Amino acid sequence: MSDGAASRAAAVRAVAGVLGPGQTLETTLAGAGTAPGARALSHALAFGALRFGHRLKKVAEGLLARPWESQTPEVQALLLVGLFQLEYGDAPPHAAVSTTVAAARLVGEARAAGMVNACLRRFQRERPALLAAADRTLAGQASYPEWLVTAVKRDWPAEAWQVLEGGNEHPPLVLRANAGRTTTAALAAELEAAGHATRMLPFAPRALVLERPLDVRELPAFVAGRCSVQDAAAQLAPLLLGARPGERVLDACAAPGGKTCHLLEEQPGIAELVALDVDPGRAARIRDNLARLGLEANVRVGDALDPATFAGERFDRILIDAPCSGTGVIRRHPDIKWLRRREDIGPLAARERRLIDALWPLLAPGGRLVYSTCSVLKAENAAVVAGFLADTAEAVDATESASLALPGLPPWLQAAGPGLALLPGLAGTDGFYYACLERRAR
Repeated sequence: MSDGAASRAAAVRAVAGVLGPGQTLETTLAGAGTAPGARALSHALAFGALRFGHRLKKVAEGLLARPWESQTPEVQALLLVGLFQLEYGDAPPHAAVSTTVAAARLVGEARAAGMVNACLRRFQRERPALLAAADRTLAGQASYPEWLVTAVKRDWPAEAWQVLEGGNEHPPLVLRANAGRTTTAALAAELEAAGHATRMLPFAPRALVLERPLDVRELPAFVAGRCSVQDAAAQLAPLLLGARPGERVLDACAAPGGKTCHLLEEQPGIAELVALDVDPGRAARIRDNLARLGLEANVRVGDALDPATFAGERFDRILIDAPCSGTGVIRRHPDIKWLRRREDIGPLAARERRLIDALWPLLAPGGRLVYSTCSVLKAENAAVVAGFLADTAEAVDATESASLALPGLPPWLQAAGPGLALLPGLAGTDGFYYACLERRAR
């Protein structure tokens, strides 16, 4: 039981760090102090509690004598972790309850142990009625904040439920074959020979989906640089950018370097690839990824919005994988449901527009700029691009012609005003948006 309580306590600390200080789940899990043997369970509990937490929060509100907001983040996390196990987990109910109650003492909430125990046991007795109350709204059924449900329904009325449900799926492990060292077919054969079932995706020619996830560091192909981890949606960026031999290419928001490396793998004849990131630590990750894959790029630390960063330089191709709300990658980062707010979207969209405005003058006539986000919200995507096109006479939306580079283009790639959107739940990928903008040659 002590091991079980320790795993629950680690999950509770991680979830509380998201609910309280607003840290990312990646950060809180790293500091949760879990023993290696218990790490998989604590991670699964933390991810599940946040993924389905908005529904479970509504359940908890029906169990508590005092308002949810009056509880400490640790007590909130104890309830979410406990309820997640009872509703979605596979542990015996009595073990789920007893270990969660024991975890209350380990996280410094001994006084709340009795209350947590009473709430979890009452949920077992009154489960149908409590869930029915939680599911009266779409936000409860899908376990999302109300503002995000409203935004998705507004932007994608016909696809809203699929988009929301897609964000609750367990994401697959997707590899990208390094075209400089292997082929997709050869990588698939290597993995199959080692007992790892895979499947290919026609629209992403370097992508391999592993049917069973694993620690990628266990794969010799990864250690040797024959593959990387990258969702299939993100693998479309170099195909749409269409860099050619001898061109100068800018990856303007490059960390951790997945798209930088993929660009070089697809087109080794690039004259120079500049990979920029504003954070020195994140720029170091770009260099690490390049080294593992045997690739070279000009990695710089700087702010893409600062005119001095690229004074006097010109590029034939520019990729802006803009910092965004991340609403397309919620299945990988369920903490986004808790950390993102409605009021964040306007400032994010404004910054995304500033990035295009700042980097467009660097694009050579006849060149192509690809703008992408991992958001499903049109305010950050089609609206940003449409506004730029309306204000910039020399800019042309070339997304449709550029998409001819994707011969397996499937029907779920949605036209979203200017640009194309991959929607989770329809695509089987993360949510992504792409717009290809070309500068008229004088």
